[in-house]
Amino acid sequence: MLKAAGGLALAGAAGATATALTAGTADAAPATFTHPGMLHIWGDLNRAKVRVAAGDNPWLAGWNRLTANSHSQSTWVANPQATIIRGGTGQNYGILYNDIHAAYQNALRWWVTGSTAHGDCARNILNAWSATLTEVTGNADRYLAAGLYGYQFANAAELMRGYSGFDLERFKRMMLNVFYPLNDRFLREHNDACITNYWANWDLCNMNSILAIGILCDDGAKYDQAVNYFKNGAGNGAIRKAIPFVYDSEGLAQWQESGRDQGHTVMGIGQMGAFCEMAWNQGEDLYGYDNNRFMKAAQYVAKYNLGENVPFTTYTWGTGQNCAYSEHTVISSASRGQLRPVWEILHYHYARRRGLSVPYISRMAAQVYPEGGGGDYGSTSGGYDQTGFGTLMYAK
Repeated sequence: MLKAAGGLALAGAAGATATALTAGTADAAPATFTHPGMLHIWGDLNRAKVRVAAGDNPWLAGWNRLTANSHSQSTWVANPQATIIRGGTGQNYGILYNDIHAAYQNALRWWVTGSTAHGDCARNILNAWSATLTEVTGNADRYLAAGLYGYQFANAAELMRGYSGFDLERFKRMMLNVFYPLNDRFLREHNDACITNYWANWDLCNMNSILAIGILCDDGAKYDQAVNYFKNGAGNGAIRKAIPFVYDSEGLAQWQESGRDQGHTVMGIGQMGAFCEMAWNQGEDLYGYDNNRFMKAAQYVAKYNLGENVPFTTYTWGTGQNCAYSEHTVISSASRGQLRPVWEILHYHYARRRGLSVPYISRMAAQVYPEGGGGDYGSTSGGYDQTGFGTLMYAK
């Protein structure tokens, strides 16, 4: 049974301890974790397998998008590095995100067709990195790398759990020793800076990584840490800070980065959607938390990016000690209409699972159809912020 949403209680200052971050109203982690149980559960994977084998659309269209991606080819060879750098001198993080997406996409191909060539490819990528990677570093952007690539890496590993020759225990150690400490430190200290210096995306990707690591490692404390931060956290990834203004009469809610640009705003919707889906698959309904607050924000972002008008409330930040005051007085049109593979999962949940009317989300999902993944939305890092392939995995 899905657990009910809890109340709101601020977790304290940016320097709060990890223990404080797990205190409060978060529900207990499941007594037994579901596996696979992150972005995809067995039912999703089996549905895709059956529907693709039958040649049914829209699954077949999503499958064709997957198999056309260069990352999904079983000939992909990993290029593991001992040190990954994002930000500053010697950046090489593109090597990591390309290999992660290759592992994830090959894992999907193995699940759908049973192809051992693709299963072996995914396994070999994961094993190569867990045998090699010891550090993620760089300037402040190292926290983005630890968050984005941490949760994606864990998702790829979750799909390969139990596969012959996959060293899951070694992979868990890499996640616990290389990624989690950075995720945890960021949410506690925010790079020793004013907490409002960092947009919602920074918190959300690190929350995603902690949640995914908790599931991968059957670690209830980490699961609770991530969920409690979603509900009660001090930074902008907490739901009431990521979504500061609600317009109930219109069924909309303003996203924290809406005055910044639409590329990062849509990215944030994708990050929160991934978090809610992983929690849902472990029995936690965060999609509906606080009277469907996230649904209203996704509707807001979708509506604006479809070219329609939305309300906007002046958003201010940097009002605390040692913080620089700033404000957004209007919504930003920068990158308006940008397509990212974040909408199908939301259409699936709200329109299909819940039977709710979400016209703007549904229209955005139709624009991205059939949804691709990493490598289909640009060659720079922004094209790899989401795993994608929602048409294949979430159509119903």
